[in-house]
Amino acid sequence: MVMRMSADPAVDERAPEQPESDEEPAAEASAEAPDDAPVLEASDSAESSDSAESSDSAESSDGLEASEAADEPRGTRLDSWWAGLLSTPRRRALWYWGGPLLVTLIAAVLRFWNLGHANTLIFDETYYVKDAWTLWIHGYETRWPDDYDGTWNAGDPMGFLPDPSYVVHPPLGKWVIGLGMAVFGTLDPFWWRATTALVGTIAVFLVAVIARRLTHSTVIGVFAGLLFAVDGNAIAMSRIALLDNHVMFFALLGFWFILLDRDRTARILRELLEAARAKGVEPMYGPAIWQRPWVYAAGAAFGATAAVKWSGIYFVAAFGIYLVLVDLLSRRREGVKFWATGAILKQAPVTFVQLVPTAFVVYLAAWSGWIFTDGGYDRHYADGEGMAWTGPFAWVPTWFQSLLAYHQAAYQFHLGVASPHPWQANPLTWLLMIRPTNMYYHEVPGCDGVCTESIIGIGNPLVWWAASAAGLYLVYRLARYREWQIGLVLTGLAAGYLPWLAYRNRTVFQFYSIAFEPYLILILALVAALILGKPTDPTWRRQRGIAMLAVYTVAVVAVSIFFYSIVAALPIPATLRQLHFWLPSWG
Repeated sequence: MVMRMSADPAVDERAPEQPESDEEPAAEASAEAPDDAPVLEASDSAESSDSAESSDSAESSDGLEASEAADEPRGTRLDSWWAGLLSTPRRRALWYWGGPLLVTLIAAVLRFWNLGHANTLIFDETYYVKDAWTLWIHGYETRWPDDYDGTWNAGDPMGFLPDPSYVVHPPLGKWVIGLGMAVFGTLDPFWWRATTALVGTIAVFLVAVIARRLTHSTVIGVFAGLLFAVDGNAIAMSRIALLDNHVMFFALLGFWFILLDRDRTARILRELLEAARAKGVEPMYGPAIWQRPWVYAAGAAFGATAAVKWSGIYFVAAFGIYLVLVDLLSRRREGVKFWATGAILKQAPVTFVQLVPTAFVVYLAAWSGWIFTDGGYDRHYADGEGMAWTGPFAWVPTWFQSLLAYHQAAYQFHLGVASPHPWQANPLTWLLMIRPTNMYYHEVPGCDGVCTESIIGIGNPLVWWAASAAGLYLVYRLARYREWQIGLVLTGLAAGYLPWLAYRNRTVFQFYSIAFEPYLILILALVAALILGKPTDPTWRRQRGIAMLAVYTVAVVAVSIFFYSIVAALPIPATLRQLHFWLPSWG
């Protein structure tokens, strides 16, 4: 059963002369939605099929009403104009790639413009920037003298101490942060933050192409990319050298790979079953599919996520379960007799081998500087007297034993982080953005007295509050229609958000939410496709959908312009700064 939800008026957005491949989202649009209608597909379970067919039957039971509806005007002048505008392959190709690239360019401007300001270490940059610098110099982090930030800001990055530093986050995010400094030096704060801004910009392009693949509509893809490009939280987190933007990026990359795997593996399963049946063999359990390069890629991406922060482990777990469930339903759909047994006992172990060891290898590789040098913190812990393992595990290299002991100590540290902070935020409030993080505040001369500069990790309220409401609706819609696109997006949201609810008593912050913000944007994209409808809808409905989405988009952009000053440290009067605090807890 296919449920069509259209947004784009163009007849066919597929880029010309593109090969039929799993990597090409438009191929699916051409095959499944010739009218360029964004498509949400329900699962083929008996329950959802019966329910949807029953609904379809009820809706079409009155022949007179159906006849009258057929005579009703459909589409709009905008649909006709847009279809004519994209009437040639060259124009379709320009829009297909130019739309996502345009919103990516907007994101780049908002993230890179004046990136070197503030020209001091701000918030947790005091840890990650300096650790990134010593990581590139030594292969591991070393300590710094107390109160060294002023000296660093003055241009002296060489005052680090020889002693290793006890750090509690894996090194990959710091390797990436340090790349700009390793190439261009530390004198300009621009290079402390350049790679963070870069991954934040690329993430906008990923959101756009993911939304396009989910809905088969470039319009919805561009809409999603624009929301992410102009959101204040996404901008602020791309302009500060913290780890969380890198968590978001690698997790989103893994999500993209999971999406690419889904249709490819379903096709391979179908082809293998058809080949077996053509030979007169009925596969009782279905095949074990090893040729799944996108699962290996997803494992690498999620391993990189965990190598930035351990919260990335939840993405490995959530999407590992998702892959098993998708395979289970695919075998049922293809008529495999023992579909559950085949999915759980035959394919699931293969999927585990493809996903988890790959993630572990990438995670371990991020520690290569610590492993292949001698000076890292606790590097020779297991070499101490009586510290090495004995018995059946005595063969394990002492470097690995030392690394595991280091991880155990870091985990205990994380569990004990409960000291109060003026900007901490309970995870229960994150979706509503009750307590955004004020990361930088500075007063400068001007504005008829004193100007204020701020960097606050505050999202666009029209985006976040609408996404929270839309998420609740999509939970209902998933239960009602079992549309796989919704299930996939909600899995990403659950992996990035739900684990934090177990740490409500820890000192945590709103800006951690950047890790799951892309999935809030994708939630809005799916609902936007529903609202916008399709070109064959009655004119009144189509006009209403276009108007609603246009008004919402303009309002979002206007609010983002208003909030940009307090996410990018622009000097403004104190009274104007106060006008941004729509809730008392924001100031």
